[in-house]
Amino acid sequence: MSLLAALISGLLFGVGLMVSGMANPAKVLGFLDLAGRWDPSLAFVMAGAVAVGSIAFLFAKRRRKSLLGLPMQIPATTEVTLRLVLGSAVFGVGWGLAGFCPGPALVALGAGFPKAWAFVAAMLGGMAVFEFIERANLRRHDAAH
Repeated sequence: MSLLAALISGLLFGVGLMVSGMANPAKVLGFLDLAGRWDPSLAFVMAGAVAVGSIAFLFAKRRRKSLLGLPMQIPATTEVTLRLVLGSAVFGVGWGLAGFCPGPALVALGAGFPKAWAFVAAMLGGMAVFEFIERANLRRHDAAH
C-alpha cells in the first residue's frame, strides 16, 4: 500500500511540475534572471507549495504515524549548520546553472529533455561521491573510538 501511495504521490508531483512549467529549465532560468526578463511564475508555484506543505506539517507534527500507519519521519533539529548552508549553496548554484532541481529533472528526463540526462547523471554522481565521503568519515570515526 505504501508503494502505491508513493507512486501516486510521485505521479501527482510530476504532473504538477509539468502543468506549472517547472520541468522546463528555460522557465526556471527566467525566474532566476533578475537582471533580464524576470518570470515571477515560479515564485507563485513555490508559495503554493510552501502553503500546502506548511498545512501538511502542522498535521504531521501532531501524529506518531502516517495515514498509512508508517512512522512519521520529521526532522528532529532545526539547527542551521555550516554543512547545511554549504549544501544549500551548492544546490542553488547547480539549480541556477542547469535550470533543474532533482524533482523537475526526473520529470524532464521522463519527458525526453536531453539536458535532463546530463543533469541526472551529474546528480547521481554527486550523490555517490557524498555517500563515499560519508562512509569514509563514519569508518574514520568508528576507528577512532
